[in-house]
Parts: sequence; C-alpha cells; structure tokens
Amino acid sequence: MLSGVNVALGVTGSIAAVKTVELAHELRRQGASVRAVMTDSATGIVHPWAVDFATDEPVVTEITGQVEHVELCGREGWADVLLIAPATANTVGKLAAAIDDTPVTTCATTALGADVPVVVAPAMHEPMYDHPGVLETIARVESWGVEFVDPRIEESKAKVATEAAIVTGVARATTPDPLQGKHVIVTSGATTESVDPVRTLSNRASGKTGRAVARACSVRGADVTLVRDGGDVHYADVEQVESAAEMLDAVQTHADDADALVSAAAISDYTVEAATEKIKSGKAQLTLELTPTPKLIDTVREAHPDLSIVGFKVETEGDEEALVERARETMNRADLSFVVGNRADVMGEAETRALVIRRDGSDEYAGSKAGLGARVADELAREL
Repeated sequence: MLSGVNVALGVTGSIAAVKTVELAHELRRQGASVRAVMTDSATGIVHPWAVDFATDEPVVTEITGQVEHVELCGREGWADVLLIAPATANTVGKLAAAIDDTPVTTCATTALGADVPVVVAPAMHEPMYDHPGVLETIARVESWGVEFVDPRIEESKAKVATEAAIVTGVARATTPDPLQGKHVIVTSGATTESVDPVRTLSNRASGKTGRAVARACSVRGADVTLVRDGGDVHYADVEQVESAAEMLDAVQTHADDADALVSAAAISDYTVEAATEKIKSGKAQLTLELTPTPKLIDTVREAHPDLSIVGFKVETEGDEEALVERARETMNRADLSFVVGNRADVMGEAETRALVIRRDGSDEYAGSKAGLGARVADELAREL
C-alpha cells in the first residue's frame, strides 16, 4: 500500500509514543521508508535508539546546521509525507499557530510551506480532545488540507488510532484521488440464512477481498459504504447485515446517491423459512425447502439503470475460458462495468488469483487481496 513512499515520522510527547516502534515497523511492512523526528518530550517516553532500530535510520532529535527540517520536508526534501503520530494537543496548537520550537513542529511548518502532505494522529486525554480550542484548532489545520486520523475514544482517553488506520491515512495522503467526490457501495463477505434460532446456512467467504476493495476506494478519495456481516472498519461507513435480504435492503437504501456498487460479497443463492424454535436433533432425516433469493445486482440494476456496477464471479469447475464466458453472461445480463472472476479455492486465503474481465478482453491478477482491491479500485476509477 505504501510501496516507495518516504515517510517522515514525527513523534511527540504523548504516552502513545510507546507505540512508535510498532507503527514504524507497520509502515515499513507496507513498503514505506521511514525516518523519524522526535521532540525532547518524546525521547523521555521512548528512547531514540528504539526508534532508530525500528526505522533503520538515524533519528533527528534536534535541528542543527544540517537544516534537517529542510532536508526532510522542504520542497526538494526526502519525505513524500510528514506523519505526526502521536500528536499532542500542544503540538496541534503549534501547527495552527505556525510555532516551530521543536524538531517536529519545525518540520511541520516546513512541510506545510512546501506543500508536502501532512497527516496527524492525535492522542490525549478525552477532556483535552473535547476542549473547544483544540477542536477549533483541528478544524483550522484540516482546512489547510492536513489529514487527521481520528483517535479511538476509550476509557476517557482519545487514544491514538490503530496502526492500520494510520497507514490508511498516509496512503490517502500520498495516493492520487481519482474517486474524490464519488460514493461507492461495496458488499463484502458471506451472508447467513437462519434455519432456526441456533442454526444457519452460509458459505466460506471471509470478506477479505471486499474489505480490500473498500479500503482501496477510500484511499483513492471515495466515500465508501461497506455492507457486510459484522465488524467495524476505519475506512468506511459500515452497514451491518446478516441475510441476503438484509444486504439487498441496505444496498438499495444507499443506491440512490451512489456512483458505483462493487458486489464482492458471496450472497446466499437460497434461503429457508426459519423455524421459530430450535429444530430437535436426533431425527433420522430432515428436509429443508430452499427458496431462491433475488439476485442483488439484477434487482439494483432494474432500479438504477445508470449505476456503475462491478460483479464478482466464483467458480469451481471448468477452465479459464469457461470462467470468462460465464462472467460475460452475467456482465451482459446485468449490464456490469466489469467482472472479477476467480476460483473458489482462494476463498479465505491471503493470496488470490483472479481475472478482471471486460467486454473487450481480460487481464490476470495474482498476488495479495490488498493488491486486487487496488486493481479493482483503479479499474472502477477509469470506468467512472
């Protein structure tokens, strides 16, 4: 996600600085190069040697005659982005007032003047975060184009965001935004049909690909609604659903103001009339009467003839040519922008193989599901 990105990591004197080592590691896992800048207060919480180890680069703890702030964050500087994580209320206030009395704030003043993207992840006690002056300061700095990664409000503290959320914020600041101003609905994971209050019918989909698509669309500037079975994410508004009917209802609710739908979920093809009480076990034989569910993409297409829709097609038999043929049948039936086709054996796996199938041809993809999500988002941006 951050391949080739140079991140200047500013660390200030919040207790959340203890997470800096893991954050630096995560940025590097995602492909970034990292060089750290620390305030004097931060060095009292986490030793610069630890940050040196995590980044594999010398740490800037003071501005010297080498003008480190310009070398890092100037117009011809090393950094593609300045990330301040954690950022104290004191530091955010200094950003707004152009006060540069620490290595971190001096880098920030330089970056803002040089049009280097700046990402800020605040961390402080909740009453400090709720202070009118702090909120006003955040709004002012945001108006300059600075990306804020919202903290997690827990235990009366505005805790620094997760490493994953911060990585997404950095990616958003350093990635072109061809989906800016677009609203994209993404469905993800499996749906579940109740047999009785205890038992269900479902499938093996993990939702990894759908979540990767949603994250990639968000990184490229889209407002994303993620319709899925459970869980919260930091890069989209989540509509939590369980059954195929609930997923269809949720999509239809948002489709009126959407620019695109990516139907990546493995939606149940059949449902059953659920028993109101648990079906007793021990029967020699039990027959369930299955009823077909409406096809989500067909139903949405009928109501929204101009909506760009991306479909997914999973098969277990036949060769690549058969997969393309079936995908094109679905594409033509529902007037889809393109279809992502793959084999069922990649469900739940971290790596995947897929075909991106268009009317004029198809391309093969092999790699991580995060990479496939990026590929789908880029293809969708071209469609829109």
